[in-house]
Amino acid sequence: MKAIDVHVHPSTAAFDRKRMWGPDLVEYISRYYGVEYRVKTDEEMAQDFRELDVKAILIGWDTQSVSGYDTSNTNDEVARLIKKFPDVFIGGWAMIDPWRGKAAIRELERCVKELGLMGLKFQQALQAFFPNDRRFYPLYEKCVELKIPVSFHTGTTGAGAGMPGGYGIRLKYTMPIPYIDDVAADFPELTIVMIHPAWPWHEEQIAVLLHKGNVYADLSGWAPKYFPEIIKREVNGRLQDKFMFGSDYPEIPPKRWLQEFESGGYKPEVIEKVLHKNARRILKLKV
Repeated sequence: MKAIDVHVHPSTAAFDRKRMWGPDLVEYISRYYGVEYRVKTDEEMAQDFRELDVKAILIGWDTQSVSGYDTSNTNDEVARLIKKFPDVFIGGWAMIDPWRGKAAIRELERCVKELGLMGLKFQQALQAFFPNDRRFYPLYEKCVELKIPVSFHTGTTGAGAGMPGGYGIRLKYTMPIPYIDDVAADFPELTIVMIHPAWPWHEEQIAVLLHKGNVYADLSGWAPKYFPEIIKREVNGRLQDKFMFGSDYPEIPPKRWLQEFESGGYKPEVIEKVLHKNARRILKLKV
């Protein structure tokens, strides 16, 4: 096994982006990343990772109460793909709309206990909530009870980028300080993963990583050649045990990400940690 990709969005029919996001948003985000979205078969998607000798952790999607688009059953689809290709897909993040209240907690318990998913993921800019809003603390309490990690989007997002008004999507929800820092302080037993280099608040992200022992980060959503220099320095130095490989497939092809990272001047031991050792330890993976 070459690597563990901790941030993978399925590209199968159940995750058709035009259905989940709407055609206008898909058009603009395709331009932002320079990719053309194509619905793939289960086998095609599995082969994308198998040929790279990469294991993948899949992500559900649930933004329905804010977007109005149907995002139902994506957690079940993640579980189905894991069951079908256990040699490639080794786990899944449930994504749950936090505005569902008690139903969100029931869905989280179902995803973990019945579907076998391993963590909870949020995209606050598209779900329109602040992580430190105490109305959502029962979800984190349930994560602690279930002994699963939670991940939060940080930094800017390609969703809405370049559209008038950013399609109404607000970046304020994805700042590391105070929002994620508050959750980390209030839930010291909770493993928290900050998703993406958190530009333009990447220095805040570094501060939280340094200060909160229960907070980590993945490096998804950015091609490594575009990482801010301070992120590169911290990955290669004092925070080398905190970062994990994530591609954000299909937005960033894993092959491209790996090639750019491995040729980016990182120490051999750091490459090994980021590509798989850190994920094994942080997420308690048995691979």
